[in-house]
Amino acid sequence: MTNANVIKSVCVVGSGPSGLAAAKTLLHDAPAGTKYNVTIFDSQPRVGGLWPVEKTDEAGLVHPAMIANQSRHTMRFSDFAWSDDAPQIPRAFQVGGYLESYRQRYCQEATLRLACRVEKADLVSDSSNKPGYTWHVRTQSKENGAEEHTFDYLVIASGYFGEPAFPANFEHTKYEIPVVHSSKYRDLEQLLGDPKGKSGKILVVGGQFSGVEIAGTIATHVSDAINAPGPRRNDFIDQNSQKSKFSVHHLVQRPTWILPLVTASTPADPAPCFLPMDLNSQNLSNRPPGPLVNTQGHISVDTAKLVNSYFHNLLKTDQSEFSPQLTVQQSDYDNQPFLGISDTYIDHVRSSAISISKGKLESISGNIANLAQSKEQIDDIAAVVLATGFKASASLSFLPDEIQQKLSVAPNDLNNTVALAFHSTHHPDVPNLGFVGFYRSPYWGAIEMQARLVTALFSYGGPLSPTLPAKLAESLKNDNSIERVLSLRSDPRASQFPMGDYAWLSQEFGSALEIERVPSLGKMPILPPKNLEMNILTAARYPGQILDEARRRENEKNLSRTEEVVTAGITQGRFVARAVFRSLLGEWKLDRELVSKRTEQPTGRFTGTATFSLRNGTPHGREEEFAKIEQEGGDHGFEYLYVENGEFVDQAKGLKFNATRRYIWRYNEKKDKLSVWFVKTDEDRTADYLFHEIDFISPNEGGKEEDGWKAIGSHLCIEDMYNVQYMFSFNSVNLREWKLGYSVNGPKKDYRIDGVYRR
Repeated sequence: MTNANVIKSVCVVGSGPSGLAAAKTLLHDAPAGTKYNVTIFDSQPRVGGLWPVEKTDEAGLVHPAMIANQSRHTMRFSDFAWSDDAPQIPRAFQVGGYLESYRQRYCQEATLRLACRVEKADLVSDSSNKPGYTWHVRTQSKENGAEEHTFDYLVIASGYFGEPAFPANFEHTKYEIPVVHSSKYRDLEQLLGDPKGKSGKILVVGGQFSGVEIAGTIATHVSDAINAPGPRRNDFIDQNSQKSKFSVHHLVQRPTWILPLVTASTPADPAPCFLPMDLNSQNLSNRPPGPLVNTQGHISVDTAKLVNSYFHNLLKTDQSEFSPQLTVQQSDYDNQPFLGISDTYIDHVRSSAISISKGKLESISGNIANLAQSKEQIDDIAAVVLATGFKASASLSFLPDEIQQKLSVAPNDLNNTVALAFHSTHHPDVPNLGFVGFYRSPYWGAIEMQARLVTALFSYGGPLSPTLPAKLAESLKNDNSIERVLSLRSDPRASQFPMGDYAWLSQEFGSALEIERVPSLGKMPILPPKNLEMNILTAARYPGQILDEARRRENEKNLSRTEEVVTAGITQGRFVARAVFRSLLGEWKLDRELVSKRTEQPTGRFTGTATFSLRNGTPHGREEEFAKIEQEGGDHGFEYLYVENGEFVDQAKGLKFNATRRYIWRYNEKKDKLSVWFVKTDEDRTADYLFHEIDFISPNEGGKEEDGWKAIGSHLCIEDMYNVQYMFSFNSVNLREWKLGYSVNGPKKDYRIDGVYRR
């Protein structure tokens, strides 16, 4: 072990989740008697890495308003809890805010050098008589210019998102139309410039996570531009058709399963329970008993069939109902599954706001995209967004060539850029070099485990030291991570995320470091069909070995918050309102019957369509609440402009006439509640005042029925009482149909309306 009287110096490159976790672990979790001076360098003027810390910070690679694809239960560390009022699924700027709070709590002892880029790091022989090497690091900053530093250890925590990756021949070519990387997209105006006189397709290239996310985002921005209140955006709306002049065209190479952010825990139930997607996916009770086996890396045909069948059973669809181009056919099941996550993408496809082509982009000529190995073209393109990933090799560019060769750096391999030992933490030939977060996967618990292992290796003298604890030495001896990475580079059956099995990684790190997974604090819900108690994995299940009372309380708070949310989702119907709201997007067939007990009022049937058009949340009718959210730096969320059009037939009088109706539907994430608002008569896209809130009936009170979820609402209009009843019937995550009934009673009104909405 390191001499207790010697304090070693460590350079940490990067102040995102990985860099902060590395610094915190070195400062607070090193073995007894080991001390480190930690200096963190980051080229950006703030911490957070990918994650902006302010709503207005748009200089990074992630839009501040982007919704994370994991819940706050996954995007946190074991001993630091989110604030109680934070959203379950945060925006990017809220994630950055969490990281800044984490830095303030745990990294105050570190020297933080922001807006300071590491230009070069050389491994040189120690100038003292002691054996070993030190790192000479050269940095560049506007404030201090070039500086030289010497450190005992170097931790690279600058991550896989070093720089945007462009297809060959696309990076430095000039085009007649805008061509940008997805990481630089912010809004339509920034992409298109002045849209006046322009029209056409916004082509999104790339069918994995970022492609699905950005296509859904742009389609939402287009929908907002034409459906927002206020003056009509004539620069976005065709005056003849009154439809958008811009559409999204998505170019993909293979079928992809699309999951929403909240998935069904009981997908076979017409009234399913819902939880954030990551909590459902990390239910260890769904995995075989005994030690976990790695499910990622090389995907055999049998494994591919099993996982593709799992996604089909989870979604209860092959996705053909949304578009033939989205269909994952049975013949595709032999191939390794690919996944995308978006709340909006799949229903934007169904509503034709997004169209899909299969192929590979070869070139762009004028406003035409040419596809490789075919004569197919996509014409009338207004702009191109390249969702083609990131190059991790840029995060290693400051290392000397001989070190890069030892690490087998492959700049053009986006998944397996560098060959490192024990799950991307180190290389035995460079013992004073560590890596944290250098893998393409979203789990912060694995980052924390990597930081613990790197700290242990530094503290015990390196990966080949005879003083390593026996269990750690044995784990390193049996590790084949380097060979595995090298083999995956040429493996046509490599998985989408080669290190994506978070549960298995946690098990392997826990075993090597002798950190046991702690049980749940209380009794968890039991789920069919296995009828096993849920066993949700989060970073808090692997607390550190050196916890003071404050950290222990934070860890227990993390555990209890997850258990509370899971219990509420399974037993109280939490997230049902969110699932309904997400699934309303697009057009529905509407059949409504009106029966009046008064002869002066009509009795008849309405048939037509109801369309839910997504847009950003607006303040109208809720100005005070909106201002408070703005003041607290919160999220205004989304809302729908609801428009129904059709024909009403008065059966008693034999009359027919066209009818239309408009509302605003809103979802309040903090309250987990839907509400319906009247629209102003003179501004047909502006909310006026509240019609009613939708209250889902608790399962214990009969809200969960064989046909779906029941909900109610009410509204007193002068002397007339509207009693509203809903029934929402799901096919897993998607609404299959829903029913809406009103009974209206008052001095001059006595009628009932019953409507059925179907896709």
